[in-house]
Amino acid sequence: MRKSPISPKQHLIIFTRYPEPGKTKTRLIPALGDTGAAHLQKQMTEHTISQVKKLQKTSAITVEVRFAGGNGELMQNWLGRDLVYQNQGEGDLGQRLVQSLVDAFQSHAERVIIIGTDCPSLDPHILASAFEKLQVCDLVLGPALDGGYYLIGLCRVIPELFSQIAWGTSQVLKQTLEIAQALNLSSAYLPNLADIDRPEDLIIWEQILAGDNNPKNDMV
Repeated sequence: MRKSPISPKQHLIIFTRYPEPGKTKTRLIPALGDTGAAHLQKQMTEHTISQVKKLQKTSAITVEVRFAGGNGELMQNWLGRDLVYQNQGEGDLGQRLVQSLVDAFQSHAERVIIIGTDCPSLDPHILASAFEKLQVCDLVLGPALDGGYYLIGLCRVIPELFSQIAWGTSQVLKQTLEIAQALNLSSAYLPNLADIDRPEDLIIWEQILAGDNNPKNDMV
C-alpha cells in the first residue's frame, strides 16, 4: 500500500505511564510484584508503540505520547526521541483526555483517536478502521470486555463525553454511550477486546508473547 503524504489531519494520542515499580499496573502487583507489574507496563507500552509504527508505514498520522509519572527525558530514553511527548497534566482521567483533545484540535488535527496501552490485541488494522469510521461518524469507540473502552475517536472536542463518568468501573462505556445518545451523536464501533488489568487477564499477554496476535479470548 502506498503511504499518503504526511499530514496532521489524523492524530493518534497514546496514554501511558512511566513504568516505575509500585506506581503502575497496581491491580497486578499481588500476582507479579512491584517490579513485575512495572515490567509488564513497559512491555505493553512498547508493544503498543510497535503497532502504531506499523500503521505509520501505510497511513499519514501524527503520534503523541501523553504520559504520567517520570518526565520527558525519561520517556525519551525509554521510547526514543522520534516521538512527541507531553505530560498528561492534572485532574481526573476525563479532564486529562479533554485537555489532550483540545491541544490536538488547536494544532489543526481533524480526526483524533486516543488509546491506552492495556489492550495488546489492538493492531494497525483496527486503528486504520477507526480513522476510516471517523470520516463519517462523530464518535468511534472500541469497547473493552470489562465495560470500559480501549479507544475513543472524535472529530471535535465534546467535553460532555468525559464528564460525570465513573472511571475505572464497568460503567464507563455504558455511561459514555448514554451521553452520546443524548447528544444525538452518530457513533461507530470497533471489535470488542480485552484489557489486561487483573491477574486472570495475564493469559492474554502470554498468548501475545507466544505469537498469537488475535487471541480467541479477546473477541466476542
